[in-house]
Amino acid sequence: MAVQLVISGDADLFEIVGLSLRVSLSATLLACLIGFPVGALVAISRFPGRGAVLVLMNALMGLPPVVVGLLVYLHLSRSGPLGFLGLLYTPTAMIIAQTILIAPIVAALSRQVIEDLHAEYAEQFRSLCLSRMQTVTALLWDARYSLLTVGLAGFGRAVAEVGAVIIVGGNIDHLTRVMTTAIALETSKGDLALALALGLILLVIALGVNAAVQGLRMSARRQAYV
Repeated sequence: MAVQLVISGDADLFEIVGLSLRVSLSATLLACLIGFPVGALVAISRFPGRGAVLVLMNALMGLPPVVVGLLVYLHLSRSGPLGFLGLLYTPTAMIIAQTILIAPIVAALSRQVIEDLHAEYAEQFRSLCLSRMQTVTALLWDARYSLLTVGLAGFGRAVAEVGAVIIVGGNIDHLTRVMTTAIALETSKGDLALALALGLILLVIALGVNAAVQGLRMSARRQAYV
């Protein structure tokens, strides 16, 4: 029955999948736009308290999703400082929550990638008298394959998220229902066919992300030998 729903192109099923991908891809893009430059700047900079910043970055990788959801909810609720925007229980609120959740992961992983690369090219950059911004730009471009892997890891984390998005999105049918929240709801209702169909698609996406990560790693290795 679950496979039949997928093959038949069930409208409700693919509406949920489409929203999930839109929310998670948007959050991943925003997280990368924030995380890549932050990670690169921390990687090439030496300043007092850098060790504490690194500890904080690594700690934020393990942010509990429900805590992120609660904080976003408090800010976007009618009594919160951003309540006037009317974003609560919308896909935008879900994108904000997922961005906050995965941006530290992207920043911490990209920091490690850029720091290793910077150690290799630091003398060359100094001889060329490059500015900090030019150095960051060069490192980000040279590490593009590894950073794509980081971005895919962030997307995998985002698309599997349930705690934060159900708090700020509310799991509203035809509006904020994504794959993970729909699986939880349909399982509790006993509609296992739809839950299994969504689970199958989620597994396929997870496998696709892992295959893409592996492919990018192999491409990066080949480029390194060229």
